[in-house]
Amino acid sequence: MKRAIPTTTLFLDIGGVLLTNGWDHHARKRAATNFKLELAEMEDRHHLTFDTYEEGKLTLEEYLGRVVFYRKRPFTRAQFQRFMFAQSKPYPKMIELVAQLKVRHGLKIAVVSNEARELNVHRIRKFKLDGFVDSFISSCFVHVRKPDADIFRLALDVAQAPARQVIYIENTPMFVQIAEGLGIQSILHTDYRSTRAKLASVGLQNDDGVIHEIR
Repeated sequence: MKRAIPTTTLFLDIGGVLLTNGWDHHARKRAATNFKLELAEMEDRHHLTFDTYEEGKLTLEEYLGRVVFYRKRPFTRAQFQRFMFAQSKPYPKMIELVAQLKVRHGLKIAVVSNEARELNVHRIRKFKLDGFVDSFISSCFVHVRKPDADIFRLALDVAQAPARQVIYIENTPMFVQIAEGLGIQSILHTDYRSTRAKLASVGLQNDDGVIHEIR
């Protein structure tokens, strides 16, 4: 993965790269078990409305009203929301790697992510992502979501970086292909070690050319 053009900017997904997914099928399945909900019905209602929520066109209150609290429940919205937020966990090695690369190579860091507003804000604050990320091109803020290529065009405009100087780290193959179609070199993230090695192969080492294990 040799690269003659210097990299000035990293684009990153959040869910699956820096953190676990915020509210995916597995989290919803855990919620259904914990709160004794009918998973199939919850999933049907979720899929009908979640894109709109991720695009910032619904509040969390409105989303929960459509998906969970459309009937009386023996638990509160606050209890369910706390459960939702608690599903997010960090990938410390990836967070540390990106933070180190930013400092060592003077990189601009931009998140390009499909996330709903309340979850996104919680995750940014909880895991201090704003400590090393320069801009958040989150679907809930910009009202466009992947796979729409416009979210990548917007990220390039915000970062003021030509596509050829950007590397995008993403764990969804389709989104990698869309970014590459715009001239953005991309890494399909599967694990910390392979992504670290691919970044090192284009000159983005995190410590004087020597990659150390982060514990």
